[in-house]
Amino acid sequence: MQKTVHVPLDTRAYDVVIGPGLVAEAGKHIAPLLRRKRVAVLTDETVAGLHLDRLRAGLAAEGIEMAALALPAGESTKGWAQFSRAVEWLLEQKVERNDVVVAFGGGVIGDLAGFAAAVLRRGVRFVQIPTSLLAQVDSSVGGKTGINAPQGKNLIGAFHQPSLVLADTEILSTLTTRDFLAGYGEVVKYGLLGDASFFDWLEVNAPAMAEGDMALRVEAVARSVQMKADIVVRDETEQGDRALLNLGHTFCHALEAATGYSDRLMHGEGVAIGCALAFELSSRLGLCSQEDPSRVRAHLKAMGMKTDLADIPGDLPSAAELVALMGQDKKVVDGQLRFILARGIGEAFVTADVPAAKVLEVLEEELAHKVG
Repeated sequence: MQKTVHVPLDTRAYDVVIGPGLVAEAGKHIAPLLRRKRVAVLTDETVAGLHLDRLRAGLAAEGIEMAALALPAGESTKGWAQFSRAVEWLLEQKVERNDVVVAFGGGVIGDLAGFAAAVLRRGVRFVQIPTSLLAQVDSSVGGKTGINAPQGKNLIGAFHQPSLVLADTEILSTLTTRDFLAGYGEVVKYGLLGDASFFDWLEVNAPAMAEGDMALRVEAVARSVQMKADIVVRDETEQGDRALLNLGHTFCHALEAATGYSDRLMHGEGVAIGCALAFELSSRLGLCSQEDPSRVRAHLKAMGMKTDLADIPGDLPSAAELVALMGQDKKVVDGQLRFILARGIGEAFVTADVPAAKVLEVLEEELAHKVG
């Protein structure tokens, strides 16, 4: 049931292998990359408790030794303190330039471990073994690595491509429903930004996929990864097309900052709400029909996901304050905020030509529903 997506980036090309049971056979896939049979694994405490023994056994089957550091789980780990701890631990393990660092966890661990690998000895190779749906379809592919700053998410980092990605779809069965659906926010984004037929497929198949159908999970992850790989190959360092992958993220990052990067709003939940808002804004600007945002919301609701600001627990800042938070986003160019909007489902585009008054209007109406 395995599928492989190749990311053809010249000398930095790599494969993304997708399917059940890949952690147990990790050694077989990683061994060809190694000069000496030893890897350093960065993970988090939750993943370590659930899956680290299986990874150790999978590596040992090929005679590969493993040293591991488990960091605290959660978004707060993605900062200077735990990053410094990880880099210093890797140095203590005497990781050499020809060695491989393994990122074994969700997006937080993948981003932090990838950045650690990027700066360690001016760059060592790393392998992604993403354990969340969000990481499998998004953050583990494409080479974006980094940590958060008090000023905003992912403002410190580097582009550093992995040497291999192993997306074990079996491991997704250990996710909570909320974690799985948060990851689904990134899956549905791919259909919305550039593949209407994939969105059609998800409307039919996503409920069974969420219930655990393994073949559908492999297919959904593979289609998402293929779409991301195609965009990354066209625009590796986000000078143009790659910005399309940020559909929903301009709103999402502001909402994450407003909720203190806390458990009130997971990243994928913010992406789902952000996609709904992006389509609502597109409709208000006359770019797409009103049926499109309605269809987006209807599908997200059918999946049991957050779709509106009213679904975020607790107070939120004013519309004007949310717009100000968007100003810290990495998509600001020459002081102008860029939005990813849509002319329809599967037809996203990047623009800086968005009247601030319209953004305020959409957010004020959403916030009024929350208060009401």
